[in-house]
Amino acid sequence: MPIGELLIPYFEYSGKRIFYQVKNNESPRALIFIHGSGGNSDIWKDQLNLNVNYNLYTLDLPSHSKSDEFSEHSLELYVDVLRKFIEHLDLKDVILGGHSLGGAVIQSYYFKYPNDVTALLLIGTGGRLRVLPSTLVTVKNNFPKFIEDMNDDRKNEFLKTPGNVCYDDFKICDGFDILDKTDLINIPCLILVGKEDEMTPVKYSEFFHKKIENSELVIIDNAGHLVMMDQPKKLNEAIENYINNYL
Repeated sequence: MPIGELLIPYFEYSGKRIFYQVKNNESPRALIFIHGSGGNSDIWKDQLNLNVNYNLYTLDLPSHSKSDEFSEHSLELYVDVLRKFIEHLDLKDVILGGHSLGGAVIQSYYFKYPNDVTALLLIGTGGRLRVLPSTLVTVKNNFPKFIEDMNDDRKNEFLKTPGNVCYDDFKICDGFDILDKTDLINIPCLILVGKEDEMTPVKYSEFFHKKIENSELVIIDNAGHLVMMDQPKKLNEAIENYINNYL
């Protein structure tokens, strides 16, 4: 596989295909990004250009975008898919990055397989991810209304995944709460959040920073919840600085 080549393959999980993307930097180390509710691997397109000595991976969770449809969705399923993905590619020295729901996935993965992970990038996420009841109702009953105020780029990304899957994702978030375990995270963590994030406010990331001893917090100006789309350059600079100087 040529250095720097972007590949678009699949791997099989329980007889179904899971889509992923990889940027090969000919490194023995791996950095994997997990998207949030209703998202997909393309959300991370700018992060596939990170200047770090890691092979870079993004994937579509089950039923999202180009991955095959699953009948049920759960945090446990998403964690197990990530586990099988890492085993399938025999990845070592792994950093996990997760946004929103993806942050719940990588935290859960870390607590289940702590020896698999060398660092976490917690991006616009929290140790608890409650969702407003009104949001759940809108996503379930009128998904087009939920996305109507998004700009075209964001709307197009969310339209790649069925509304019922997005609803399941939000239900997973609403039930996620491991605040009592946050201070048990004992690997390096970079905590990133948009200053104008309303879904996972800055206080969530400040809580992480207070509880996780080996952590750095970066608050990115002029960015909301989708910080990787609002300020991709600033996000990349923060990740590159952390990885290249501290890991």
